[in-house]
Amino acid sequence: MTGLGTHCALLVIDVQQGFNDPVWGARNNPSAEAKIARLLHAFRASGRTILHVLHDSRLPDSPLRPGQSGNDPKPEAQPLPGEPIYRKQVNSAFIGTALESDLRRDGIDTLVIVGLTTNHCVSTTTRMAGNLGFHTFLVHDGTATFDRASLDGQNRPAAEVHAAALSDLSEEFATIVSTDDVLQQLAQRA
Repeated sequence: MTGLGTHCALLVIDVQQGFNDPVWGARNNPSAEAKIARLLHAFRASGRTILHVLHDSRLPDSPLRPGQSGNDPKPEAQPLPGEPIYRKQVNSAFIGTALESDLRRDGIDTLVIVGLTTNHCVSTTTRMAGNLGFHTFLVHDGTATFDRASLDGQNRPAAEVHAAALSDLSEEFATIVSTDDVLQQLAQRA
């Protein structure tokens, strides 16, 4: 893995308490939040930019609806004072927010992306980041998803959904990396 440089930001997508709700079903990668916490610590220690995205669902029954505890960040991903927070109502963190203009203003050309869920908001944001010309890294063990029904009604296990989403993004939209890959790069550039 190469290319983190100093114009790199960690983009933390939708690591919110509402994803603890059992309504979502079975999940893969239970250590994703711990990996995200490690990356947050390392990015903070290196003085690099950290950006948080929170989903404000418009659905009345959603655990991610504003005004309830499910909308709050999980403890492992609490923004610190001065770390920007972007609130979105759709899957992409670039739509309806100032994310792109802020990145360009600040000279950020590389994004390291983590968060929830792999096949929805993480995937959509990653695709757009790649299409907008950002050098994009998606941390495979810093994201997770849930079981999902296929079109024929069969259950697709979360690990399978996760793997399919990552393979769809690999090389065309992002470089898929591990938490350890990123931490090693940060240590070499400290």
